[in-house]
Amino acid sequence: MSTTGERTFNLADLFEQAVDRFPDREYLVVGDQRRTYREMDERANRLAHDLAAHGVGPGDHVGIYAHNSAEWVETLWAVFKIRAVWININYRYVEGELSYLFGNSDLKALVYEQAFGPRVAACRDALPDLVHALVIDDGAGVEVDLPEAVPYEDALAAASPERDFGPRSGDDHYILYTGGTTGMPKGVVWRHEDVFMALGGGIDPMTKVKAEKPEEIIERAYDAPITFFPIAPLMHGATQWGLMSQATTGNRVVLVPNFDPEECWDLVQTHGINSIMITGDAMGRPLIEALKANRDKYDTSSLLSLSSSAAIFSPSVKDEFFEVFPDLILTDAIGS
Repeated sequence: MSTTGERTFNLADLFEQAVDRFPDREYLVVGDQRRTYREMDERANRLAHDLAAHGVGPGDHVGIYAHNSAEWVETLWAVFKIRAVWININYRYVEGELSYLFGNSDLKALVYEQAFGPRVAACRDALPDLVHALVIDDGAGVEVDLPEAVPYEDALAAASPERDFGPRSGDDHYILYTGGTTGMPKGVVWRHEDVFMALGGGIDPMTKVKAEKPEEIIERAYDAPITFFPIAPLMHGATQWGLMSQATTGNRVVLVPNFDPEECWDLVQTHGINSIMITGDAMGRPLIEALKANRDKYDTSSLLSLSSSAAIFSPSVKDEFFEVFPDLILTDAIGS
């Protein structure tokens, strides 16, 4: 919460509201990485202080170049805490696309996985405004890093865990870079309040009722939180929105670094996942085929709902899901 004590429809304010209500609830699971709401908040505070100490402030752009990880999510909240703007970077880009995105997005800081160090170094000329970089140790053992770069964990260890930031606003900016399906990637700019209302749960999709006060959001939280599983990478808007919206009501989120259908069903069984989010047939078809081929291998009794967004989810694949899950709540959402 900002130091004024007043909450706004700012995404960091809404997250901190959930932290204050549910500090010891588990928020995030990514492989062996686990974070409670309190742990996520404290680590994001540390990263926010580190970024601020290097001159990153309101309106500045911070790139996130990594697979799904706890560090990706920590960076997300840290950047919002200091009213900066994070830039999602597609880890599949080759050097030409990456150089374009670096140059177009005016990055002042960058958080990236060690394995991507050589590619970042090759595109360094496209980062004239870069003053700070943090390297996530992913075990790649790559030694090529930027001269501005410091180890991610070292930076957090040296910074304050206190939440002592200034007031924020629902007018703060959020930018989503599109995948560049036609032409090069484009940065789509949102106000925090607008993206929350449109895509983050500010307007109830069933009743169409719009929240009037930030405090209303936390009252929607369940006594027993649901476990939400968005399968797409965090570089994709759908998973960003899903992860942020679940955080505002104290739910648990499970992420997977890379899409593997059998691993996904293992996670459903292991973590008692209640809700899955996919991006159309590209995920839906291999998921249901893997399950039907090994129906007795997985306990999927916890699964209540499936949502799809951003890509075509065909009637035939939906029907296959209903064959296995006749009582499944299925939501198919397409936006532009």
